Amino acid sequence: MAVAALADRFARLGVRPGMVLHVQASLRALGPVEGGAGGVVDALLEVLGEEGTLVAYTATPENSSTSRIYQAAVAGLSPAEVDAYRARMPRFDPTTTPASPTMGALSEAVRSRPGALRSAHPQTSWAAVGPLAGEITGHHPLTSHLGPDSPLGRLYDLDARVLMLGVEMARFTPFHLADLRQPGVRVREYRCVAPDGWISFEAPDLDDLHFGDLGTRVLAAATGVTTARIGTADCRLVPVREAVDLADRFLRT
Repeated sequence: MAVAALADRFARLGVRPGMVLHVQASLRALGPVEGGAGGVVDALLEVLGEEGTLVAYTATPENSSTSRIYQAAVAGLSPAEVDAYRARMPRFDPTTTPASPTMGALSEAVRSRPGALRSAHPQTSWAAVGPLAGEITGHHPLTSHLGPDSPLGRLYDLDARVLMLGVEMARFTPFHLADLRQPGVRVREYRCVAPDGWISFEAPDLDDLHFGDLGTRVLAAATGVTTARIGTADCRLVPVREAVDLADRFLRT
C-alpha cells in the first residue's frame, strides 16, 4: 500500500490533525506498505500534521534480570553460563538502545525518527515525535513503570487516542492505568542494567494476562471507538480516557 493511500485510510478511521496518538501495531497483520515501518510512520505523521504528536512504547526487557525474557534465556544454564550471559546484557541508553523486538518494528521506527524524544526509564521507556513529545517523555520515575506519573499517564491527561493496528485489546497497554487504581496493588523488586550499571528498585507488579477479557467488556460498552479494515489488518482507534475509566469500573465491580 502506498503511503498516501495509507494516510487516507487512517484519516477515515478518525486520526485527526493535532491529535496525540499512541500506536500499537502489527506490521505483519497490516501487510506490505511502501517504505515498511518508516512508511507507516510517514503516513501517520502526514495525517497528524505539525501540531500532532505520535507516541510509541519502546520497552527494553532484554536488559532486565527480572523479566520473562531473561528467565527463559537462562533456564537450564549453569551458574557460570548465567554469569557470562549477565555480563553480555546491554546497558540501557535512551538515545541509542533499540526498542525490544517484542515491541514491534513500528515502535523502533518512531524511536529512531529524527527529532524523536524518549523517556529515561530503563525498562518501560516511551518515544514521541511532535510538539508534545517533551511533555510526554520528560518525566518518568523508576517507581512508575506504567502508572499515572509515566508517559502513559500523560496520554490519559492529554485525552490521547490509541491506534490498535492489527493488534488485539489483550495488548492494550493503557489498561495498566486501570490496574494501578485498584486497592492492594502489589510491589516487587526489579533489576536491570541502567546507563551506570546494575540497579534495583521497587515498583508495582505488572500483569496483562486479564487484558483480553477486560478488552472485550470495554469494547462492548465504549461509545468512542471507531473501527476499520486497513490493508489486511482489523484496526481500532480507542480513546484512552474512556477505555481506562471503563476498565477501572469493571475491575471494581
